[in-house]
Amino acid sequence: MIHSEIKHIDYVLPSVMIDNSDFKVNHPDYNFSKFEKNVGIKSRYICADNESTLTLAIKAVNKLINKNNIIKKDIDFLILCTQSPEYMLPTTSCIIQEICGLPNSIGALDINLGCSGYTYALSMAKAMIGSGQAKNVLLVTSETYSKYINKKDLINSLLFGDAATATLISKSEYNGIENFIFGTDGSGYDKLIVKNNFFNKATIAPEKTYSNFNVYTDNNLYMDGPEVFNFTLDKIPTLVEEIYKKNKTNNEAISKYIFHQANMMLLEFVIRKAKIDKSKMFYSLSNTGNTVSNTIPIALKEYSKIRGNDNEKIVLAGFGVGLSWCGGIINLRTKI
Repeated sequence: MIHSEIKHIDYVLPSVMIDNSDFKVNHPDYNFSKFEKNVGIKSRYICADNESTLTLAIKAVNKLINKNNIIKKDIDFLILCTQSPEYMLPTTSCIIQEICGLPNSIGALDINLGCSGYTYALSMAKAMIGSGQAKNVLLVTSETYSKYINKKDLINSLLFGDAATATLISKSEYNGIENFIFGTDGSGYDKLIVKNNFFNKATIAPEKTYSNFNVYTDNNLYMDGPEVFNFTLDKIPTLVEEIYKKNKTNNEAISKYIFHQANMMLLEFVIRKAKIDKSKMFYSLSNTGNTVSNTIPIALKEYSKIRGNDNEKIVLAGFGVGLSWCGGIINLRTKI
């Protein structure tokens, strides 16, 4: 059997940092202390006018390659996970290939998947390597939700941040990526959505409200927070049990749980329902917020900075827009 493992991860953040106090001028009646305590987010980064999904992705790829002396010609495939592509067409991954000087012999594709995107794409990379089609897969996530959020939408502005990550997955004698479980419930597609698409985007769209602090138009991001919350509590504890069974393991064998960093309150509800030891859950959203498909690789990188070099079994789980979910187990033997 051909195995694969995560060799390296790195990430970049855009140039504009916004902390919670920056919102107080326009929202003096909002309880920011309560938000910070419950949700766990103190600040986030968003793109300046000259930054985009493409520019962030290029920076993440170049950072990964340069820091780890990766030979570009050894890369066989490029996967970009994004819901904020540079153009409707062509695929942004093709542009990354050209600008970053990756070989013409690589495959390159975009996948449109959000909060579960990293785990989906990680499993795809494993399959490519396991089938002998690739030896090294470059997995990039890049999200700029800030471009979809209405400037008057306080809640989503507080929750979401922009970022990009790059991960190298390589053929290995070590079983670094085990089995993954997938799930989809398209009946909830409209719970997290930009309703006007490329073909019917309105020049002028009426503003709507769905709470005291959510303002949007159909050209903007809409999120039914309570429904997404309930979906997560319903699906993810069961997903964790299915991951154990699929990989013939149990919670005692798991060193760490790294889930999509939606918000701290939601994660704490999940771990209680899934009977996960709180000390085993890793949090990494305080200074970046919910960066969609970036949250898991950012958390993995931050955890790698503080862990030793002992072998560790880690459960990953992504969940959200779609509605979709995906999780599995990776094994780390070195810092990444």
